Amino acid sequence: MEAVPARAHVYVAGVALAALYCLHLLPSVRAPWWAVALLAVLYAGGERLTGSFYPVLLAGAFLLPPPAAALVAVPGALLAPVARRPRLLRRIWRASQLAVAAWAASRVHWALGGRDAVVDSDFPYALVPAGAAVVVFCLLLTALDGGILALAEGVPARAAWQGLFVRSLAPIAVHGLAGLMMAVLWRSPYGPVAALLVLLPMCVSWWAFAQYHRERAAHQATIRALVQAVDIKDEYTRGHSERVGQASMMIARELGMDEGRIEVLRFAGILHDVGKLGVPTRLLRKDGPLTPEERRIIELHPEYGHEMVRGISFLGEARAAVLHHHERLDGSGYPYGLVGAQIPESARVVAVADAFDAMTSTRSYSRARPVGTALEELERCAGTQFDPRMVTALVRALGRHGWHPAVTADETTRVPGPRRPVGNRSGVRP
Repeated sequence: MEAVPARAHVYVAGVALAALYCLHLLPSVRAPWWAVALLAVLYAGGERLTGSFYPVLLAGAFLLPPPAAALVAVPGALLAPVARRPRLLRRIWRASQLAVAAWAASRVHWALGGRDAVVDSDFPYALVPAGAAVVVFCLLLTALDGGILALAEGVPARAAWQGLFVRSLAPIAVHGLAGLMMAVLWRSPYGPVAALLVLLPMCVSWWAFAQYHRERAAHQATIRALVQAVDIKDEYTRGHSERVGQASMMIARELGMDEGRIEVLRFAGILHDVGKLGVPTRLLRKDGPLTPEERRIIELHPEYGHEMVRGISFLGEARAAVLHHHERLDGSGYPYGLVGAQIPESARVVAVADAFDAMTSTRSYSRARPVGTALEELERCAGTQFDPRMVTALVRALGRHGWHPAVTADETTRVPGPRRPVGNRSGVRP
């Protein structure tokens, strides 16, 4: 079971008490209970289908008194599947957070006369109270989430809140428009049936969107597992894969590639050395010079890596980069000795990013070089070993943004010996 700090338990308890306060006037509220029950069922179904189906919650905030709007969220949040433990605490937290946010949104909406605007379909005035309610809903959700991140995971509260709010406002605004459409149709002569007919295509679209995000999360988890395995096997290059991914992304952006291709090249940089899982650990960690036979074994890692990832369809051209990132423009690289434009563009990007990080981080056989020195070496080898376009793109990107890798190698665990001659003009070990 995952440990949750005591202060986080106290925080969740406080939010749960606030939710109970929001619900305590329910017995005295005059509300259409059949509508509350129907919206609660719809929200519970949407929660299971998409993970967070806010249009129904916001429609409840536009249609119902605040305590009834708060109640709509509770059954679905308490019954929703939870992957991480402690599950009961997480369910209580989610139900309490949503109840408080829905109550506040409904309170603001009703205070600004939104109920009458919905009933009379008074556009564009209806957008004013609805917009205010959506902003309050987003503010409370992100503020509460920021608090729990600060207490449970040590994330700075202000940074967490600002990041969450910026990322959440646009999607929740779209949910708010869908909720307002539901509410207007609900109050129209066509009644709830029309609102449900509108909800159906929204459910399908949000389900597809949720599936996309789940698939993307699975892709990231697959890549993360492979990279962690490489980092564990070769302690001297820990963090290297992530940094090569970052540098590859910088080069791709400088070349004007579209975002989809930039993401694929990031994957290529991250996974370029995955084939080292097939290389004996003693060779990866060896301090002395490699024998010709040992070098031949290490030089098999691009082919090993390609075999490992060629069945992962979402990687696209990243698979070619894994196989060919040690090719050289003059044909003296490996595994196939490709020349010039025969080398896939993705591999030429990763080759430069790989060499740059290898030169600027400490290894078992060499100390880190300054960024300027590494760039001079890349420029010296441009046209023979590296593609000049890629080298120029990296130089420009670093000149504009600097080099601030998100992951840095541990350079204090060991004092490296003298640099080993590796038969590579850039001084980069294969």
